[in-house]
Amino acid sequence: MSKRTSASAAKSEAPTRRRDGWAVALIALAIVVAIREWFNLSGAAGAILHHASAGLVGLLAVLLPILLVIIAVRLIAHPENVAANGRVAIALAILISCIAGLIHIFKGRPNLLENFAAVESAGGIVGWVFGEPLSILFTHYAAIPILLLLIGVSIMSITATPLSAIPDFFRNTTMYLSSRGEPAAEEPFDDADGQQALAKRARRRRKSVEAEDNYDGDEPFRQAAELDGAAKPAKPRRSRGKKTEVFDAQADDDATRILAAGAGAGGAGASGAAAAAATGAPAGDAAGGDGATTELSPPPLNPLPDRTEQLTLGSDVMYELPTDDMLVKGAPHKVRSAVNDRVVERLTRVFEEFSIDAQVTGFSRGPTVTRYEVELGTGTKVDRVTRMAKDIAYAVASADVRILSPIPGKSAIGIEIPNDDRETVALGDVLRSSVARRSTHPLVVGVGKDVEGGYVVANLAKMPHLLVAGATGSGKSSFVNSMITSIMMRATPEEVRMVLVDPKRVELTIYQGIPHLITPIITNPKKAAEALEWVVREMDMRYDDLAQFGYKHIDEFNAAVRKGQVKPLPGSERKIAPYPYLLVIVDELADLMMVAARDVEASIQRITQLARAAGIHLVLATQRPSVDVVTGLIKANVPSRLAFATSSLADSRVILDAAGAEKLIGQGDALFHPSGKAKPMRVQGAWVTESEIRHVVDHVKNQMKPVYRDDVMETASKKKIDEDIGDDLEDLLAAAELVVTSNFGSTSMLQRKLRVGFAKAGRLMDLLESRDIVGPSEGSKARDVLVPPEELPTVLAMLRGEEVAPTEAQDDDEGEASADEMDTMIHPADAHLEVVEAAGEEDAWDLTDRS
Repeated sequence: MSKRTSASAAKSEAPTRRRDGWAVALIALAIVVAIREWFNLSGAAGAILHHASAGLVGLLAVLLPILLVIIAVRLIAHPENVAANGRVAIALAILISCIAGLIHIFKGRPNLLENFAAVESAGGIVGWVFGEPLSILFTHYAAIPILLLLIGVSIMSITATPLSAIPDFFRNTTMYLSSRGEPAAEEPFDDADGQQALAKRARRRRKSVEAEDNYDGDEPFRQAAELDGAAKPAKPRRSRGKKTEVFDAQADDDATRILAAGAGAGGAGASGAAAAAATGAPAGDAAGGDGATTELSPPPLNPLPDRTEQLTLGSDVMYELPTDDMLVKGAPHKVRSAVNDRVVERLTRVFEEFSIDAQVTGFSRGPTVTRYEVELGTGTKVDRVTRMAKDIAYAVASADVRILSPIPGKSAIGIEIPNDDRETVALGDVLRSSVARRSTHPLVVGVGKDVEGGYVVANLAKMPHLLVAGATGSGKSSFVNSMITSIMMRATPEEVRMVLVDPKRVELTIYQGIPHLITPIITNPKKAAEALEWVVREMDMRYDDLAQFGYKHIDEFNAAVRKGQVKPLPGSERKIAPYPYLLVIVDELADLMMVAARDVEASIQRITQLARAAGIHLVLATQRPSVDVVTGLIKANVPSRLAFATSSLADSRVILDAAGAEKLIGQGDALFHPSGKAKPMRVQGAWVTESEIRHVVDHVKNQMKPVYRDDVMETASKKKIDEDIGDDLEDLLAAAELVVTSNFGSTSMLQRKLRVGFAKAGRLMDLLESRDIVGPSEGSKARDVLVPPEELPTVLAMLRGEEVAPTEAQDDDEGEASADEMDTMIHPADAHLEVVEAAGEEDAWDLTDRS
């Protein structure tokens, strides 16, 4: 290590060492003062210590050791918070001085010069300085209230309590006493310190809930590169002769933080209150003009309605939904911070420098980004602002600037800029919001918060299918976890059953064994394709019941079943029960498309086209949104999209058919375009920790055991289509039926009848020859047909890969023919094989292991 490096390291460690030295010195001083004042044990310096402490603060010398220990502990516990430590120290000094002044007044105001011993027995020199002048100038009748007022102000400064919180404190105390110990509802403060106290209490509640189990997935945002969070305070600077003051974001943020009551403003259509509260940002002259500054005020706090009553299972099943306290509460939402005011200044300065008649009229702060509303003057074109995206990004020092022109429903341009102080949206807050509780549908899931601070929920039954895509680490898996947890929190296994497909094998393992599953979690892509085929069969069966009993939707059918209006047909022993909603979640579509693209695409196409009325809904998630994975047929039938951050503009166009996802900042930031919306809305996805998921999963597992369907993989597992057939199975079946029924094997006939080319017809004929359906080619003559028409069903089943059952004719012949005769009666080709084997030759047919 060089001398310069050593010197810089020592210089950076010097403040820390000085603080530790001061703390140790204060503790040592507290010990010697306590020995003298508490126990009256004195050495040679005992009298000096007594006259120094008692002469300074009088009777308060007894409390001086405690005060010194408090300051030392503060320096050790929070060495980096220099500003807060200074504030606490100054407030403590004022508090001690005012109390000493009161003691001086109540002890008869002894004279400092005439009787110093009496001063030591009263308030000391400090008490004389604070009490005597006030008594002389205003008499002790005014001096005492003044000192009491200063004591109250110093206590509020020490506890970081704003003046505006005093009425709320007394109101909450009164409600607490009147309700016999029930805690009063917290209302928002208008100052930063009060909100910090609320945030600390929220963090303590989260820690108490998560103290039992801590998992790797509990941390919401994890990055590979870690930076030092201690930002340097910004210094004032000058620009073009005008003094422009740049504020320290952290210090000013502590002074202007406001708690948002966004719990009652949720939803995509219910966030107007938060937007109205966010308007009125300072739009005056940023360079020090006389423009007026309008302070924001939080929206009114509306109490949440009670939890909706859960739907019950059958009378023989006891099941209770998880309680709300299993999901922790998030930190309070901020409506405004110093960072927002600074961005408003910079935007206004940019418009002035480029001579654009535009003004920032307000902003809506979300958890991830803030949308600044810009109104244009008369005669100003919109593209003058939209073309300035790079200039705006340079001015606000952010590369992720998104311009929305116009804001839906407003005559204003929206400039979305990421927040330096991002917030985490807790899933519990979303599910406890009023917009979530107003809906009793079991398929309502928590999405997150929009840019206006309102909660956003989605009803999967109305989508009716959803495509989720985004790059690695953008928040796609977090949304899937939030969605599944929302289903477990709101729906019973009788209401919603799920099929989870997890080709990555580790994303959804935590949900293994929950009673909502209809089959164990599928990790094999081939079995996933078979499960999708089972979903198609289940959909057809449901539609058969709807058509037979005369209902158009599964909800109507289930309501009629519960009322006893649906009866089985006469002579049928079937027991009719309500159909649950079936939610199919595919966590990685790309793996399925790589293994069986045609089968998966066909199943998805059929499900998405028809399954809405049958109560079957599909959620497709992928981190590879390319055209070969999200094909045109899939996109055409999945109307709802949720796009997280993508790596390119092409991927954004694949998901949303528009640009925008490539400008997202990741970690849950998304564009949500549900069915029926004209444009996508920007949301911050909800976060649920692994500890919360495990608590909910353990609760539902203890309630019920899963009941799996055995037919999901049963039929599909019997099918084994040969690899050389590939995607030509349907054409091969048609060719076999045509050749066997006509007893004429000709390639030109296949061309004419099946309307295929010569190459395709020749390939089909070769496949028929390899299965001994037709004989070998003999020049221009037609091939011999080796299969009689009565064996056509057996041949078609063999081509499909199904198990072939012996025919009745073969069963009758087994009792009459010998084993040797049976070997020659099954098929002429088998007899030919025996002749070849008898000659000691090796045939290619035998090498295929099909004999």
